[in-house]
Amino acid sequence: MPKVVGIGETVYDIIFENNRPIDGKPGGSVFNALISLGRLQQQTAFISEVGDDTVGKIILDFLAQNKVNADYVAQFDGTKTALSLAFLDENKNANYTFYKDYSAQKAPHKTPPITSKDIVLFGSFFALNSTVRQQVTTLLDTANKESTMVYYDVNFRKTHISKRHELLPALIENMKYADIVKGSEEDFDHLYDEKDPITIYQKYIAPHCSTFIYTQGANGAMVFTPTYSLHVPSIPIAPKSTIGAGDTFNAGIIFALLQQNIAKDTLCNVQQHEWEAILQQAIDCATHVCMLYDNYITVDFANKKLDLFR
Repeated sequence: MPKVVGIGETVYDIIFENNRPIDGKPGGSVFNALISLGRLQQQTAFISEVGDDTVGKIILDFLAQNKVNADYVAQFDGTKTALSLAFLDENKNANYTFYKDYSAQKAPHKTPPITSKDIVLFGSFFALNSTVRQQVTTLLDTANKESTMVYYDVNFRKTHISKRHELLPALIENMKYADIVKGSEEDFDHLYDEKDPITIYQKYIAPHCSTFIYTQGANGAMVFTPTYSLHVPSIPIAPKSTIGAGDTFNAGIIFALLQQNIAKDTLCNVQQHEWEAILQQAIDCATHVCMLYDNYITVDFANKKLDLFR
């Protein structure tokens, strides 16, 4: 069975609304996507690190409960698990404050074997962080060597705008490694002060990666390829929280690719109607999570999705 190998940061999210903590749960961009994929009964493996503390144990137990292979999650003696404080605004979008000792961060040292049938998922600041950069690029080099599909979620936070020029070379290198680049309207506004998706694709993405997914929140999502582009609208809702929406969108895309047996060597052959169905699958997953305070789809929702493919 093909597997999804994700590499990324692990945090414990504490969610605030009206300046009061209302929930707490394990999180991290790639982490969230893998939990949803695990609930969708996909084979997954996570490369990361957690602290040598109670929160770290909670996270490892949570991975196991959701059938995500945590053999490649490192624990280093004397370290503490990172915390993320997410403050919901009136539109239920989150502003983040992170508590992490970056000086103590170390690169996880084990990685799983990968094949041409697998998918590698990476992104966010973790993919730009010089401390772990070598391990990220080593995994990506292996993926290219093995003809493994690489999915890159830009996920560039507002908190890193002041460092964007310093981080751009690594971000562009990530795009060159990728078979699919996904980014949000906010990501490219933060990076390039640009909101026009056609300009973003032609000027900033296409020179490095031919397939681009652009998300616009309540306005839906688009896909760009060398031969066509298309838009799929979102479902109108009153969200509880948008914290896990982008991560669950990624899970929906990857789940749909796996269900249709689309790999690196066949990605260029995907037709417009197929991409429309793939985007719809992702929007369905993201919409579901926006109605929760969770960062991932529920088991019940996953089972209903699986029933459609049985």
